Amino acid sequence: MMSELVLPQFIFSLIQHLREGYNEPALDLPSEKDLHKILQVLEPHVSFLEDLTKMGGAMRSVLTQVLTSQQFYKNLTSGVGENAYAKKSHEKYLIALKGSGLAFPEDKLACGMQEQGAGTSTLAVQGLAGATATSGQGDSSDEEDQDGSQGVGKRKRVKLSSTTKDQSIMDVLKHKCFLEELLFWTIKYEFPQKMVTFLLNMLPDQDYKIAFTKTFVQHYAFIMKTLKKSHESDTMSNRIVHISVQLFSNEELARQVTEECQLLEIMVTVLLYMMESCLIKSELQDEENSLHVVVNCGEALLKNNTYWPLVSDFINILSHQSVAKKFLDDHGLLVTWMNFVSFFQGMNLNKRELNEHVEFESQTYYAAFAAELEACAQPMWGLLSHCKVRETQEYTRNVVRYCLEALQDWFDAINFVDEPAPNQVTFHLPLHRYFAMFLSKAVKCQELDLDTILPDQEMLMKLMIHPLQIQASLSEIHSNMWVRNGLQIKGQAMTYVQSHFCNSMIDPDIYLLQVCASRLDPDYFISSVFERFKVVDLLTMASQHQNTVLDSEHERSMLEGALTFLVLLLSLRLHLGMTDDEILRAEMVAQLCMNDRTHSSLLDLIPENPNPKSGIIPGSLSFESVLSAVADFKAPVFEPGGSMQQGMYTPKAEVWDKEFDPVMVILRTVYRRDVQSAMDRYTAFLKQSGKFPGNPWPPYKKRTPLHPSYKGLIKLLHCKTLHIVLFTLLYKMLMDHQNLSEHVLCMVLYLIELGLENSPEHESDEEESASGQERCHDSWFPGSNLVSNMRHFINYVRVRVPETAPEVKKEPPASTSSDGLASSQSSRRKSLQRENSGTAQVFSLVAERRKKFQEIINRNTSEANQVVRPKTSMKWSAPGATPQLTTAILEVKESMLSLLIKLHHKLSGKQNSYYPPWLDDVDVLIHPEIPRYSHGDGMTAVERILLKAAVQSRLNKRIIEEICRKVTPPVPPKKISSAEKKTLDKEERRQKARERQQKLLAEFASRQKSFMETAMDVESPDADIAMEVATSEQHVSEAIYDCVICGQSGPSTEDRPTGLVVLLQASSVLGQCRNGAEPKKLPTSEEEHIDSEDTCATLHAVRRRTLQRYFKDSSCLQAVSIGWEGGVYVQTCGHTLHIDCHKSYMESLRNDQVLQGFSVDKGEFTCPLCRQFANSVLPCYPGNNVERSLWQSHSNKCMQDLVQEVEDLQEQLGTFPVSISSETNLSKEMESVMKDIKSTTQKKYTDYSKSQGSPDNDFLFMYSVARTNLELELVHRGGNLCSGGASTAGKRSCLNQLFHVLAMHMRLYSIDSAYNPWRKLTQLMQDKNSELASEELPEVPVLYRDVSSLLLIQILTMPQPLHKEHFTCIIKVLFTLLYTQALAALSVKCSAEDRMAWKESGALKKLQNTSSGEKSWEVLLGHVITELSKGKMYEEGETEELTVVNPDSVECYLQQFCLPFLRITSLLQHHLFGGDLPSCQEDEEFTVLASCLGLLPSFQSAHQFTSASCLDWPVPAFDMVSQWCSELVSFADTRPDQVKVLLIQEPKWDLPRLLQLPENYNTIFQYYHRKTCTVCSKVPKDPAVCLVCGTFVCLKGLCCKQQSYCECVLHSQNCGAGTGIFLLINASVIIIIRGHRFCLWGSVYLDAHGEEDRDLRRGKPLYICKERYKVLEQQWVSHTFDHINKRWGPHYNGL
Repeated sequence: MMSELVLPQFIFSLIQHLREGYNEPALDLPSEKDLHKILQVLEPHVSFLEDLTKMGGAMRSVLTQVLTSQQFYKNLTSGVGENAYAKKSHEKYLIALKGSGLAFPEDKLACGMQEQGAGTSTLAVQGLAGATATSGQGDSSDEEDQDGSQGVGKRKRVKLSSTTKDQSIMDVLKHKCFLEELLFWTIKYEFPQKMVTFLLNMLPDQDYKIAFTKTFVQHYAFIMKTLKKSHESDTMSNRIVHISVQLFSNEELARQVTEECQLLEIMVTVLLYMMESCLIKSELQDEENSLHVVVNCGEALLKNNTYWPLVSDFINILSHQSVAKKFLDDHGLLVTWMNFVSFFQGMNLNKRELNEHVEFESQTYYAAFAAELEACAQPMWGLLSHCKVRETQEYTRNVVRYCLEALQDWFDAINFVDEPAPNQVTFHLPLHRYFAMFLSKAVKCQELDLDTILPDQEMLMKLMIHPLQIQASLSEIHSNMWVRNGLQIKGQAMTYVQSHFCNSMIDPDIYLLQVCASRLDPDYFISSVFERFKVVDLLTMASQHQNTVLDSEHERSMLEGALTFLVLLLSLRLHLGMTDDEILRAEMVAQLCMNDRTHSSLLDLIPENPNPKSGIIPGSLSFESVLSAVADFKAPVFEPGGSMQQGMYTPKAEVWDKEFDPVMVILRTVYRRDVQSAMDRYTAFLKQSGKFPGNPWPPYKKRTPLHPSYKGLIKLLHCKTLHIVLFTLLYKMLMDHQNLSEHVLCMVLYLIELGLENSPEHESDEEESASGQERCHDSWFPGSNLVSNMRHFINYVRVRVPETAPEVKKEPPASTSSDGLASSQSSRRKSLQRENSGTAQVFSLVAERRKKFQEIINRNTSEANQVVRPKTSMKWSAPGATPQLTTAILEVKESMLSLLIKLHHKLSGKQNSYYPPWLDDVDVLIHPEIPRYSHGDGMTAVERILLKAAVQSRLNKRIIEEICRKVTPPVPPKKISSAEKKTLDKEERRQKARERQQKLLAEFASRQKSFMETAMDVESPDADIAMEVATSEQHVSEAIYDCVICGQSGPSTEDRPTGLVVLLQASSVLGQCRNGAEPKKLPTSEEEHIDSEDTCATLHAVRRRTLQRYFKDSSCLQAVSIGWEGGVYVQTCGHTLHIDCHKSYMESLRNDQVLQGFSVDKGEFTCPLCRQFANSVLPCYPGNNVERSLWQSHSNKCMQDLVQEVEDLQEQLGTFPVSISSETNLSKEMESVMKDIKSTTQKKYTDYSKSQGSPDNDFLFMYSVARTNLELELVHRGGNLCSGGASTAGKRSCLNQLFHVLAMHMRLYSIDSAYNPWRKLTQLMQDKNSELASEELPEVPVLYRDVSSLLLIQILTMPQPLHKEHFTCIIKVLFTLLYTQALAALSVKCSAEDRMAWKESGALKKLQNTSSGEKSWEVLLGHVITELSKGKMYEEGETEELTVVNPDSVECYLQQFCLPFLRITSLLQHHLFGGDLPSCQEDEEFTVLASCLGLLPSFQSAHQFTSASCLDWPVPAFDMVSQWCSELVSFADTRPDQVKVLLIQEPKWDLPRLLQLPENYNTIFQYYHRKTCTVCSKVPKDPAVCLVCGTFVCLKGLCCKQQSYCECVLHSQNCGAGTGIFLLINASVIIIIRGHRFCLWGSVYLDAHGEEDRDLRRGKPLYICKERYKVLEQQWVSHTFDHINKRWGPHYNGL
């Protein structure tokens, strides 16, 4: 067969190329360039093979045959002799093979291998490192012995177990077929992608799959060696796992390889070897003599996580039950594995810095935690998942056994006896955790008897020390005792409890301590805890003490830590009997109580089983069902100014009521503030639900019953040591000793309550214990049961105190009742004095503990408790000489019950506050679970405890009653208890303080006022003169401004003008209004597209260009407005400041080096008062509230006079008022702000004239700014003025000031009186046809002019302040023009017959009543039609017709036509003259506005109202109309096609909207994320789409860059004049570009739980959130992006 001849040759040539290209470099590392070159040459070879694999099964089986046949390989590779080329390549191959066995540590390669003759294909060296040559492999040759003895340094080589039967892993590889050598080269070349693809493509062939898997296993060690050396270990890791996951995920295959190729042995051995390269000596415990080695977390191997492919393979094969069972059965493997785990035991040791702060904070702890989680914990969870049933008991026994052996070795290696070295902590105890987790599993799932697998007492004592050390260190770290170690130590403490680590770290540790506590002597355990936490010395009844191991400022928090730890230890039931569902519920409640959580963060925070293939996985049914049981969903809320909320889950009320568990919260908080946060939320719940008004204490929660195996834990609560500590602390609290806190009391009470809840059953009621003191007479308490010990009175206590203490003065009392007690105490003292430590006190915990330990260790010997070991006791004694201690006897005469009752009085601040509730209501004793006790403060807790004590024993009940009777003898009134006195004093003092404060404030205010008055007088001497000149009424209305910088108030003057803080921004929002009814949708398929022709901006631009083509340029530029795109919008926060103050403020900002979110050089700043973003200051025109009052009344001048006056006023144009022509500060500021306004927008939006830099441009720009701001205000009001009211947030409007600035500049331009539009509107002209001929282009006919523009030109060119009567006159005149325009537009819309009809009926009416003809639309319409028919106006083709032409629809049409003008005019009037806008219904808007503007002479009744009645013609109407129409007629002669187009049509714009988005995000994603860029036709890396116009752009795409501007920035300038809103397709996030800054706005697409999925990381289906999109649109339309979004950054044109 052809294939069998060609393929072997072809593959061999490929191999020869690979051999040829490989040069064994000096540094063990082929230079990457060379390798790369070879691979490029071989690209076609491999591609050819890849194509073959795609030809189907038959071809693959032929390939398999060729690749796996040993014969082909032998034939082709053995013929080496003949040609030199082949020989050379073969030699290279042999050299490459050299390092492939495990046997040679890398550094010995050169010397350890002696050439055995290059010609032979196998190397006769069975290399085994000397240290590994165990009995089973005796064939190690001489040359390795030197290797064993050569300086392995201090590194202890680990003995590999003799079970490594497979010799091949140690040896150099031997290849027997093409497949093996191909894989070899694939590894050597660091897994080139093409080769990997080829090898994987062959996998469907079953024979190949088995052969390849075996080959892969055979090369496993070599893979590890190559990986360790690789530079690109990340890429290589991914590719290795890419292959191995396909091989090892198949259980059948994994089992086969395990049996045939010793897969498990190979993996464990390889892992062991890998870690061996980075071991260092452990410094834990005994630095000098320690034999233990640990991994060095600073090595690249751990830092870069290089080991993860091997570990992940291992975890992968352990997930197969058959393989895992083989592992758990194989004792040799378990020993090796425990060896491996012990490398991590005690790594990353922290030593507490006591003097200097560390210079360099190492970050190795990341590596350490990752390594323990991945290399130790995950395989552990994998193994545990197979130990779920009774039949698997044996496995657990095996693991526990070898784990204990390894632990014993570890204790020996670090020379550990019974005391941990001080000031050291490691968070890594994987052996302890293996032991703990397998114990837990054994009891929970396998019904094993715990005692059969637990070690002896001495081992348990050793086991508990290190986990306990970690708990104490956590407390030290939080008490800031480790601050000199830097932040990283806090990082470790947090990581240890963090959700991803806690159930492999802190949970097993606490469980192990619980197991130890349940089996060890309780007194020993309790005293160990207090000694570890270093608070033994604090537990004395004396008021002063000396702590030799702890600074006093840390005492309180360490004591809190110790008690909190005990509470945790005794309350947690995670491994002691809770079911998985209960655990999940408790975890979830704890997280929700700290804060409301989103669904995803909750999933993340609930500790899951770290091995994904086992245990409950969040997201399973139980997760959702538990969540819905404990939490309510809060849909995302939107405060318009606030941040975007996500959908949150918040605990249900009954959860707060019944399930809030402070203990669980403390266990799971990473930050201490979360505990406080949970308590605050709990407090808020109680206040809200009326359950408790004050500051509550953490509630006590009943626990799940203990599993019988752990019943011993209860003994801790019933041991004398704990009772003495509790008694002492209660006493100290009562006596107000220092360093105690409410938290301490809270925990003490919690422990007492736990003890009462869990009292040992066998204790019969108190009768027998009362019948005589128990035998043990040397102790404080008669027995160990808390219930009976609570009532035991303690009379005298002997304490050791410093001589200075107050107790010393007291004489020992005569009474002898304490003799027994006191003397017993002093006899115990002797043992202590021998120790010479500073811990002398009544009951020495340390001595107790030492004694117990000694008893256990020397149980077999006779000297039971003779000597207390002095080991390490010296370490604890104080460095200097301790001050002299002396013994004093303290009179106590209290029991725990009496202390509790007194504490109740102290807490309540009242005498006699406690009254036993059962005296009133006996039921209390029968049903003690009363809701009123479940929430409350310390008093409630005390009441609850006393009630429980009484319920448990009749004797206690009686004693409580007695104490209550005795405790308060009638008191003479003078002696108020100190606590009460304090509270009374406090109240009085507070009251007095309040009165004093009020007085001071009043005085201060009056002083300030008088100061301001005098200051004002001094400052402006010339103001007085001005005052005299001004009339009194003017003085009244002068505007006063407060400067927010210097705080002074006063008018704005020419010399010291005040200005409004404003933000100027270019805006194209108006241009986005569309003429269609429905909003445009974002295209999501090729068919859909958006038509930009119908936007307001486009239509205005077209009209302007057409006018400029046929008419004189200067008059065109006054016939339209610009600013639909790139107009300047001015907004203010309403605060004012002196302009000179502002300049110095800017100067200080410039010198401020702090990184601001804005650029001071561009004039940007934040308002000094409200911090709103701004970039200019708009000067306030002096004293000009005058016109508001002066000209309100309607004047009786006739229309003609007013028209004349307006004309005269306009004639004064060129001459400025004196004050402004002379350069004052005010005029300078006005000029500079005008410059700012101009520079806000781009040149292309201001320059429309045909001749460059013509003044007409500026003129047009200025009145258009006024137009833009009025139009935008109209948009903000919803497009009409029906709602009325003051301007948006009255104070916030700056239009009045803006008009003054614009007017001042407009008046610099004179309009030649011949061209003044006012004349054309109010006078009949002589026929000027003769002149017209000579001119190039005619002026724009009046009927083509935009009336609103004319209005602004008229108003702004009048001298300010404007009189109201002149304003009304201008409006009346312009309304006549507007009305005529409406009629002309209407006439074009009619059909020819209708026109004839109107023409006749109009003429008829005109004859009937000549007088009122001017005010009848029919007459006027007829006249217009008549006039226009003279030219070619109506000749062109028919236009679209009005459907019905009846009088009503005409009237409606005319009103709609005029409304936009009336709205703009009303707004203008409102800003210039004040006065509120009336509100009205939509249908009466026209009449209301007309009467408000003074167009309606007297308001007629609505039904007979016509729009024509508002007309007030300055000259006879018909002549005027004829004159206007004649201009059109003459134009129609020249351009009949354009006449109708240019007539102003009825403008009906919708409000500006963003594009509508589809419901489901996937629709957008699927269409756009593959869409190619229009510029470069590639698929962009970060595609984005503009939400205003739908343009598809590349974010940061270099392909589309133009003059250093990237595409998004460019588009934001063209589409939004500097504002762009883009949806980033691959991130679902919206990004806003505003000028030179940008910000991430958030997402408008949320998942089913109301959360964003930024960057689509979670891959959840996303749906549009309409409310958010509305908020986005609202911010765009109202131009408030700058104010609402806080996180802005510069984009440097790179988006």
